[in-house]
Amino acid sequence: MSPTGSDTLRSRVRVRAPELVGRGWLNTGGRSLDLADLRGRVTVLDFWTFCCVNCLHVLDELRPLEARFPDALTIIGVHSPKFEHEADPVALAAAVERYAVHHPVLDDPELTTWRAYTARAWPTLVVIDPEGYVVASMSGEGHGPGLAALVAELIEEHAAKGTLQPGDDPYVPPPAPDTALRFPGKAAALPDGSVIVSDTADHQVVHLEADLETERARWGGRGALAEPQGVLLATPDLAASLGVDLIVADSANHQLKGIRFSDGSIHVLAGTGEQLRERTGGDPALEQALSTPWDLAWFEGRVVIAMAGTHQLWAWTPGETAAAGTLEVLGGTTNEGLRDGPVLDAWFAQPSGLATSADGARLWVADSETSALRSLHRDEVGTLVVESHVGTGLFDFGHRDGDAGEALLQHPLGVTVLPDGSVAVSDTYNGAIRRYDPTTGQVTTLAQGLAEPSDAVVETDADTGETRLVVVESAAHRLVRVALPDDAQRVDGPARRTQRPATPLPTGTVELEVTFVPPRGQKLDDRWGDPTMLDVSASPPELLVGGGGRARGLRRSLTVAPGIPEGTLHVSVQAAACDGDPDTGEVPEHAACHLFQQDWGIPVTIDESADATMVLDLRGV
Repeated sequence: MSPTGSDTLRSRVRVRAPELVGRGWLNTGGRSLDLADLRGRVTVLDFWTFCCVNCLHVLDELRPLEARFPDALTIIGVHSPKFEHEADPVALAAAVERYAVHHPVLDDPELTTWRAYTARAWPTLVVIDPEGYVVASMSGEGHGPGLAALVAELIEEHAAKGTLQPGDDPYVPPPAPDTALRFPGKAAALPDGSVIVSDTADHQVVHLEADLETERARWGGRGALAEPQGVLLATPDLAASLGVDLIVADSANHQLKGIRFSDGSIHVLAGTGEQLRERTGGDPALEQALSTPWDLAWFEGRVVIAMAGTHQLWAWTPGETAAAGTLEVLGGTTNEGLRDGPVLDAWFAQPSGLATSADGARLWVADSETSALRSLHRDEVGTLVVESHVGTGLFDFGHRDGDAGEALLQHPLGVTVLPDGSVAVSDTYNGAIRRYDPTTGQVTTLAQGLAEPSDAVVETDADTGETRLVVVESAAHRLVRVALPDDAQRVDGPARRTQRPATPLPTGTVELEVTFVPPRGQKLDDRWGDPTMLDVSASPPELLVGGGGRARGLRRSLTVAPGIPEGTLHVSVQAAACDGDPDTGEVPEHAACHLFQQDWGIPVTIDESADATMVLDLRGV
């Protein structure tokens, strides 16, 4: 069994929490906070960045804690950005509203507090006790129940010591917004010139007339939809069999929903409503959990789902009834990164936009976290393969046109096939619409100055025959028309790279350990063997000459190759714990079990004087 506590590569000492330092604060009414203001309460720091879907999952996990411990717990979001756009204070303020963050947020654009707490990944949670000491560090998702148990334990302990001083939470809500749409996500065009758009932050789907303002219908709302994203028109056959006219990626409910236009009724087509944790599937559609479906497209007779939450593509095959539909993984291993080849072996990173070519032979993918444009198609022997056209990996981005191999995007969320077969990319964090021409291999810029464009649909003017785009300008809370210029611009901006610090490692043997301490009242579920799994690889692959691959356990000896100055170490981990007695090993017959998991993409540089150990906290206490 792998070490889960005291037998670790790193000694545990009592550490005073570093001060919270950044550019400013949000959700405090203009007040700056420091650790002295938080003394006497349990504090949870949530290191996040608003591009990260896993961070959005953690926000959902934290909400029950905020409601359960209002007098003794303060949650502080520490926003440490990955992309340049996320360092814009206006964009951050919009994101805090978009994702309903109801606690104070420290703006940490220079990653000052990130470095002070030695965070290595988004999301990371750090627990500070009422006396100002760090008591736990956790990475990834699935920590909600364990975190609640730890907070309750700290409250009990410090109430007995007299060091708990319950008081008012420092959160101050911002003024309520007033716009017809709120952070719309995706759109679908109807033959009559009207447009359907997901009104994401209002938890609704809206049917707009051709003027893009007048509402014909509005469906959903809290309880029926939760942060809907992709919208896809049903085929006539599907409309006849299932009685729905529109398919919706109901992202925060982790489901596909169908809307019937005639009566506005909403029907579950796929998903249980629970977030997928196992990252595998193949069950009947109504019995299979999903994870943040973000966009939808018809491809080869099925609906492809951009499953942002697991970095995969899935496929839904409709049946004669909703219960007869099936779901299966179409592509992606769940490793987060950029790797081409046979679709089941490929790596994606938060795929967020889909579009099918006019001939149906190619599915275009906006792979947001790698700032990449990618596609699926059949090769000469009929194998479905993934090909990258623009983008190089998790940490490189920018606004650069020209040859596709040298071009750069910044967190694109949408992709649209144009009438000439080229592809318009909603280059979200560059505020631009870009164009990739597969014939020439060139990338150009069609429009700039947009507020986080997240999708676009093609329309043709009935009078002039002019082709143009209807763009979802998400951060401006509207849809706008954008003409397709005769001569597209060519932008030659600088290349950017995610600024988080690299980890120095020597060549040769490096000992890797992922620490995991089960929450109080839980034990590792070892009834069927080791319940932990570690998957390690590198980019470039040649960086790692030993210790790669997937195997049980939380420790691994790696062999780092000489002659490669830098790269990225990809580490994925899972650990399963069930409610039970950790001393006796007894697990109740119907015990609740919990899956903890995290994916790290860690930049590394070679330094022969560096420590030959790397310790990562999945749940370190």
